[in-house]
Amino acid sequence: MTDTLDVVARKESGSRHCRRLRREGMVPAILYGHGGACVELAASREAVEAVIRHGSRLVELRGAVKESAVVRELQWDAMGSEPIHLDLLRVSKTDRVRVKVPVDMKGECPGQRGGGVVTLVLHEIELECTADSIPDRVHVAIGALELGHAIKVRDLDLPRGVRALPDPEDAVVTCALPGRRAAAGDEPAAVTAEPEVIGRKSGEEAEAAEKDE
Repeated sequence: MTDTLDVVARKESGSRHCRRLRREGMVPAILYGHGGACVELAASREAVEAVIRHGSRLVELRGAVKESAVVRELQWDAMGSEPIHLDLLRVSKTDRVRVKVPVDMKGECPGQRGGGVVTLVLHEIELECTADSIPDRVHVAIGALELGHAIKVRDLDLPRGVRALPDPEDAVVTCALPGRRAAAGDEPAAVTAEPEVIGRKSGEEAEAAEKDE
């Protein structure tokens, strides 16, 4: 999904200026990459929050600059309630990028009728695809998942041109009796860390980032 994000140029830098922008309802941002110069920008908090709600990875910037960019990282305040800084990576829509997107389940698992517990093991998955084909999320169909079995990375139905980067044998969803593994050899994959494209930083990390501006 692609959102349009209106941005303005920042005339100043530094933590004091960034705090003033936030008080005015703006989110400081920086645009970099693709051989271009770093550009200091700002966008309204409402617009940034809309991008987050929509799960957009690719944004079309307009206003101070007119470029396509991937939301590389999003910093939050100490409470995790308000975005305070946005990192944007320039891309061409045909560039292949690596991103992490959420995973969710669709359907009803027949294995639950036998007392099975369905577990979403892989909450996020790293994908490689072109910037204009980044899915909002990966849906896992569990309508045929029986007790004692698992859906693995290799079983996922991904859009054309999208490649999953984890081990094909990693479990994504399992259905097992309480206290038991889904099936021999189905080792649950470790839950991935913060998304590479849209992530969260602690308040202390965000303050340190401001000092570097």
